Amino acid sequence: MTPFALNSPGGFARTSGVADLVVYLHGFRSSSRSVKAQKMIDCFDQAGLSSHLWVPDLPASPARAMAMIEQHLDARLQSQPELSLTFIGSSLGGYYATVLGELHAQASIVLLNPAIKPYDDLQDQIGKKKVYFSDEEIEFVPAYLGDLKAMEKTSLTDPSRYFLVAARDDEVLNCDTMLARYRGAHQLHLLGSDHALSDFDEILPFVKLAVGLP
Repeated sequence: MTPFALNSPGGFARTSGVADLVVYLHGFRSSSRSVKAQKMIDCFDQAGLSSHLWVPDLPASPARAMAMIEQHLDARLQSQPELSLTFIGSSLGGYYATVLGELHAQASIVLLNPAIKPYDDLQDQIGKKKVYFSDEEIEFVPAYLGDLKAMEKTSLTDPSRYFLVAARDDEVLNCDTMLARYRGAHQLHLLGSDHALSDFDEILPFVKLAVGLP
């Protein structure tokens, strides 16, 4: 396995079992068919807990993406007010997961190389772009950068609810920025790897512990 350092303010494993609803949020130009998303689906299927996992295909518009997620959550919370939540977010999905985690104070959050300031990082992605793992295209317009900035949560109410996976050799996002942003969180600092977490099979046991999977 890639060498790593695990820094934790306490036990990071979720001891209460899998949340009632676990939402996996993919990254920019990705989809529910991404490698990591499919591996999470397989893990939940093998545990007999597929009904707990929701892996939506997110629209390019950040406002529409958040509205779609919140609409789904509102519907679930109406029928189950004590619904427990976990958000798993990769790259841009990690940014969304942080926003949602701060809106839902009891949620636990797992972050896989999360974007910290996507409104800066995505400035060169304006226009029509091909979606990975799909034949589809998205159109990313300048107004979306402002939408991302507007939803930003600059502080964490409780860093101990967060489990961060940050790769030192991420070629897209800065590892030190991730570690600093989530200071006080449970942190799995990979001393290598890459943005896609190509060695995700080796990281999966940590992620499973963080979400409460057997």
